[in-house]
Parts: sequence; structure tokens; C-alpha cells
Amino acid sequence: MPLVLAVLVVLAAATVSAAGPLDSPGALKALNCTACHGPAGLSPSADVPILAGMNAAYFKKAIEDYAAGRRASPEMEPYAKQVLQLGVDDVAAYFAGQKPAATRVRIDRAAAERGRAAAVQCSTCHGARGEGDAAKGIPDLRGQPPGYLRQQMILFKQDRRSPGDERLKPIKALMRDIPEATFADLAAYFASQAR
Repeated sequence: MPLVLAVLVVLAAATVSAAGPLDSPGALKALNCTACHGPAGLSPSADVPILAGMNAAYFKKAIEDYAAGRRASPEMEPYAKQVLQLGVDDVAAYFAGQKPAATRVRIDRAAAERGRAAAVQCSTCHGARGEGDAAKGIPDLRGQPPGYLRQQMILFKQDRRSPGDERLKPIKALMRDIPEATFADLAAYFASQAR
């Protein structure tokens, strides 16, 4: 009997140490996020961003901006405050460590092709395919849901996203010069790019 008990204890310990995706310190803290952003941050929605693989520093800044009301969102503000209380560094590290996947939302291929030409003006900051620049806090747009990307462009154009943030002045100036009808094409293009 003692041998059987010892084997069971060893098996249980091995199972716990290799249990899976909920082992990281931020996994349980991020569970509320999955209601909208999907399991492991892989949003199934056209309008909710994918958090899987998101740069931790960018995630942290977004959460801090939502919590402080600098990035206005009645839906996100209470959750952002909760993430700050639970430990934003842990949650950011959790999502950064998840394998990113492109949106599952159907992409309009004709719009994506039109968006390819229009995206040239975005490449100075976001790169040719929308890969961003983590060192400069510029997010990776590739594979994000098209509805989310389009909505963010509208918010930039209307100066409703992070008003007063000096670092965002160049993108807001650029967005003011782009016809709103082009946003759907740009969103389709960046959404169609694989990570």
C-alpha cells in the first residue's frame, strides 16, 4: 500500500507541475478578460482585440490608460482597474506569452487588396505589414479583428482615443487626412496579415 500511495503522490505532483495554460501567475488573474477577449486572448469577435501575443508594455499602457479614463471606455474602465489591482505585470506577461493567431473573422479580400495600397502611409510607424515596433510602443496590427481596427482609426480621427496624449499626435494628424471610407480597407489589410 505505501508503494501505491508514493506512486500516486509522484503522479499528482507531475500532473500539477505540467497542468497547462493556467500555471503562469497571470493566468487566473486574466480569467475575467476571457469573457470578451476569448480563451488565452484569442478574441472570436470582429470588434474586440486579440490579446494573445500582445507586447506586455503596450498592454500595460493600455490598461493604465483605460483605468485612468485617458482612453475612454465604459466597458473597459472597471476591468482595467481590476487588472491593476490584481497585478497588471502578471496579466500582461500572461497574454504576451500566449501564441497569437489571426482573427477568425472573415476578411473581405477585395477590401484587403485596396487596403494594401492605402497602408503605405501607415508603414513609417507600423511597418510594411503592420508589425509595429515594440521598442517604441507601436502595436502590432497584424491579424487583429477588422472591426476593432476600423473603430480605433475612427477614434483617432475624431481625437476621442487618448485625447491630449502628445505621442499620438502624428497618428491623429494622419487619420484626419484619410477618408473614413478607407478605414475599412486598411482594417481588412492589416487583419489579413499573418503574424
